[in-house]
Amino acid sequence: MMDVQEIRQYLPHRYPFLLVDRVVELEKGKSIKGYKNISINEEVFNGHFPEMPIFPGVMIVEALAQVSGILGFKTLGQKPEDGYLYLFAGIDNVRFKRQVVPGDRLQLESEVISERRGIWKFAGKASVDGELAASADILCAVKKI
Repeated sequence: MMDVQEIRQYLPHRYPFLLVDRVVELEKGKSIKGYKNISINEEVFNGHFPEMPIFPGVMIVEALAQVSGILGFKTLGQKPEDGYLYLFAGIDNVRFKRQVVPGDRLQLESEVISERRGIWKFAGKASVDGELAASADILCAVKKI
């Protein structure tokens, strides 16, 4: 299990763009489960349908990419402070099935599909109360900076 303080060691993102509040399961090289609590205080709700706030789909995909990055870093025993980043290389098969709104706990799951020459492919799923909200195949590239 990882709390937000440990998560900050593995992701370079900071408020308001850190989209993982907690990791509850992690099996290196295999899979990760975590969550993001969706609060009405999210900056994005000031402009994304303020009268009927809906968490943007692109930010759900970003949250899936962030948990995938944590899984990659933990698997390789690296951190951003070691001079590495996980960067988006592609997104395939994205589907949105349910709106995510303030008060929801967005469950984030990612599973390693493959890794070749620094390019990782993950299968990501985001859900609320067991109901699928979004899914995507995420490609990330490890970059030495």
